[in-house]
Amino acid sequence: MVHSIRWRIAIPFVLLIVLIMTGLGIYLSNYVRQSYMNDLEAQLIAEARLGADYLAPAMPGESPDVLDTRAKQWAALLGARVTIIAADGTVLGESHENRLQMDNHRSRPEIMQALAQGQGSSIRFSQTVGYDMMYAAVPISKANQVVGFMRVAIPLQQVQTNIAHLQRSMIGTTLVATLIAILLATWIASRTTQPLRELTEAAEHLSSGDLHGHLLPVTSDEVGQLTQAFNNMAVQLSSQIEDLEAERSKIAAVLAEMTDGVLIVDAQGLVQLLNPAAENMFEIAGKDALGHSVAEVLRHHQLVELWRSCHDTGSSQAATIEIGARRLYLQGLATPFGDALPGSTLLLFQNLTHLRRLETVRRDFISNISHELRTPLASLKALTETLQEGALEDPPAARRFLQRMETEVDALSLMVSELLELSRIESGRVPLQFKPVAPVDLVSQAVERLHLQSERAGLSVIIDCPENLPLVLADQNRLEQVIVNLLHNAIKFTPSGGQIIVQALEQGEPGKEQYILFLVSDNGIGISADDLPRIFERFFKSDRARSTGGTGLGLAIAKHMVEAHGGKIWAESIEGKGSTFYFYIPQAH
Repeated sequence: MVHSIRWRIAIPFVLLIVLIMTGLGIYLSNYVRQSYMNDLEAQLIAEARLGADYLAPAMPGESPDVLDTRAKQWAALLGARVTIIAADGTVLGESHENRLQMDNHRSRPEIMQALAQGQGSSIRFSQTVGYDMMYAAVPISKANQVVGFMRVAIPLQQVQTNIAHLQRSMIGTTLVATLIAILLATWIASRTTQPLRELTEAAEHLSSGDLHGHLLPVTSDEVGQLTQAFNNMAVQLSSQIEDLEAERSKIAAVLAEMTDGVLIVDAQGLVQLLNPAAENMFEIAGKDALGHSVAEVLRHHQLVELWRSCHDTGSSQAATIEIGARRLYLQGLATPFGDALPGSTLLLFQNLTHLRRLETVRRDFISNISHELRTPLASLKALTETLQEGALEDPPAARRFLQRMETEVDALSLMVSELLELSRIESGRVPLQFKPVAPVDLVSQAVERLHLQSERAGLSVIIDCPENLPLVLADQNRLEQVIVNLLHNAIKFTPSGGQIIVQALEQGEPGKEQYILFLVSDNGIGISADDLPRIFERFFKSDRARSTGGTGLGLAIAKHMVEAHGGKIWAESIEGKGSTFYFYIPQAH
């Protein structure tokens, strides 16, 4: 509190006021006391003179008894002690005490002073009455000769009581005046510093982000000028901060929408910024990354080495890095900021995993379609050459070769047909006729279509589909073909004596979208963990599937058809124990 400007102004004034008022009180108290004593002394001398003038005609020669009586009368009138003293100091009359027991008063200070100066006074302890008294004495003169002394005295106790009462009144008045002065000084200090407090409060609001809490000048003095200068600064600062905030929002929006990972690392190797793409890429939350070392965040020696190389050389560095454990394929670029942020480095990571996967798919597609085309074409070539070399002369053999040629042409036609079908599905050019369909109809009709094939393979097919399931909104023929494709795969890869289960059941949480889940599960040879992520790619065939024929397009068609219905398809498998294919379709509303 004492460091406040208000109190730094008020306290010195308060101390000065207290000091002045205390000194003034002491001075006035002493002055009043002295004035009172002087006035009292003058009053006593006047009263003594009056008595002296009254007694002068009777002095000397008046009897002591008469003088005692007169002293008592005067004392009653004046309210004071009256003593009549002879020129030699003998007490001739006394109003309060027995004069016969009193000492000679010739040596009393007031008597000696009165004899010398015409009047005298003193304050002393009276041995006669036992307390302090104020004495005033004047000579009694007759024919210019001092014939005695008239002395008037009052108890100082009463005087001191009166003075003390007067001093208390003055002290009380002084305290009240001091308190009023202190309150006034505090109010003036508070009033003077009020604009500064408002300015401080506005500065605090400004520092907390409130850019619109401006003040208006209330005075034309220096504080008002300071307030106006602050307002101007606040307006400019607000404008600059808003501009910076707008730029920051733009940069933040760009960083948030970027698919490339962005990190800014300072000269000490601590991460100062990373965007959401980098968080997802390196599987770390922003709050856990900021302020931590680049090694803790990236957790891969090649990525750290990319930053270190850029930091040490001061030049841009690029590297293509494969993180095998997570199957990430990254293109990394490290660039120093230079003078903009000395020592800091921008790390940019482009995730090429999907592109590399697409390249792998493209390469496999070319390889697979080449393989699929080479076999029937090679057969057709061989059959054609055989016919040209003389088989035409043997009608039964020629007929058999032509039948085999027809089979190969049918296989090529099927492959082309499925490729065209897949192309149309992917491009959205397949007209789907949606209508409410009962799941049990889809399942039962698909099973019925492959009934003979499953019987020849020695497999049992079990349908587990309640008839009261909600309807789905689907193109019945297309969705039935999906189940047929899944069921056909299960028949191909399940040994004789195996079992296939086709299920449909209701799924979904209350308040959310409801859907029907379809399952086709078998206890066949299963799918390896390496092949499972790729089974829905076109022309993809596992090593075990290559010997079973087919185009490798069935599951790709099924995937796109399910997605066209607003659903999703996936598979789970344990090699050697069987596979389960799942897909769900939203219920009809």
